[in-house]
Amino acid sequence: MKNPYEILGVKKTASDAEIKAAFKKLAKKHHPDLHPDDKAAEARFKEISGAHEFLKDKERRRRFDAGEIDASGAETQQQRFYRDYAGPAGSHARQDGFAGNDDLEEFLARAFGGMGGGMGGMGAGAGRASMKARGQDVTYSLRVPFRLAALGGVQKLQLPDGKTLNVTIPEGAEDRQTLRLKGQGGPGFNGGPAGDAFIELHIEPDAHFVRKDDNVHIEVPVTLSEAVLGAKIEVPTISGPVSLTVPKGSNTGTKLRLKDRGIRNAKSGVRGHQYVALKVVLPEGEEPELAAFLEGWKPRRAQNPRKEMLL
Repeated sequence: MKNPYEILGVKKTASDAEIKAAFKKLAKKHHPDLHPDDKAAEARFKEISGAHEFLKDKERRRRFDAGEIDASGAETQQQRFYRDYAGPAGSHARQDGFAGNDDLEEFLARAFGGMGGGMGGMGAGAGRASMKARGQDVTYSLRVPFRLAALGGVQKLQLPDGKTLNVTIPEGAEDRQTLRLKGQGGPGFNGGPAGDAFIELHIEPDAHFVRKDDNVHIEVPVTLSEAVLGAKIEVPTISGPVSLTVPKGSNTGTKLRLKDRGIRNAKSGVRGHQYVALKVVLPEGEEPELAAFLEGWKPRRAQNPRKEMLL
């Protein structure tokens, strides 16, 4: 992803309110519903949504501003100084795979100072040969498309050294979920085991689907005739389009359920549902016949849909 500030057209010093306002303005302009079948508009909307989600996360924004991660959320290589190793007793030793400072000091003594007479005159080379250390653990952030997280699959992770790592995303993966890849961290010393890689997932928003627990929600437009007379329509789900019956007399806000079309719960194995909220859309352009019908139409019951708003 490009620089999220540049995508939203805001400065690095922009407030949360300014970022939100910029997102709303761009999202309204590029929303896929306003540009049907326009792949470029859909891609632009996803890019805008991704930038907003990135900057909305205060910790990710702080780390990006500090240069600790890049715009994709991946760790950046940091230059380390001697003072970086200062800290609570044993903290850096444990980070590098030692039990504590005593263990680290013993390792350094063997590696660089030799073993002395206590080990029969064994030299530094023999000390190094007998000492093994576990590699460092590493952490990364990985952005995952909504549908890939819902259905599971493989996502490539670009590492700071230019290499790539294929990460298996479990079905139903959640935002901020952390995956552990054993042995994919820093290399061990002298034949010691490699460290582990910890991958924090950041699920990208979808142009249509919204996840709430294990359920998926979507707003689907219907024509006036479909809403009034009822119809069978095709609607998208995370696993592909399905047929849905629109009841007669439906209205904007009418909510229908597609059973077991949501996200599978990782623990129970039970799928959630998909909820479809209907949105009645009037015909584009002029419809003289419809206008003439409404002019002569007298509803059986007078209705004021704004009544409660005027109290």
